Amino acid sequence: MSKIDPAKIWSLNYRLLMSVISSVGSDVAALGLETKELFVLSEVEEHPYPAELAATLSMPKPTVTVYVKRLEAAGFVRREIDATDLRRHRLQLTPAGRKVMTRGLALLSEAFGARLGRLSAAQQAELRTLLEKLS
Repeated sequence: MSKIDPAKIWSLNYRLLMSVISSVGSDVAALGLETKELFVLSEVEEHPYPAELAATLSMPKPTVTVYVKRLEAAGFVRREIDATDLRRHRLQLTPAGRKVMTRGLALLSEAFGARLGRLSAAQQAELRTLLEKLS
């Protein structure tokens, strides 16, 4: 039995994810978003503070700040002063932000679903189990 190369598995996974992201890039752009901005939007409700978003998405804080400013200018998020700590700003999705986030995530889901469709239902279930173990 040959030795499994973890770097090769990582590379295959990365190429798959980037392929899916690339395949929907123009459709996401038509929504007025960059793909990374979509990922930021998708985490705002669960992680409403920019520093939390940066940590969750493994992005530098200045990068998240740039994305948040763009999303705010586009009307997709708004900043509110946190009632429990007046020094902090909390992010809130706007109705327009929720709409583009939902559509953008649906585009990613459809594209990834097409890839998953190459696997049987049993293989998809096994893949999910394996990914949950790795996460």
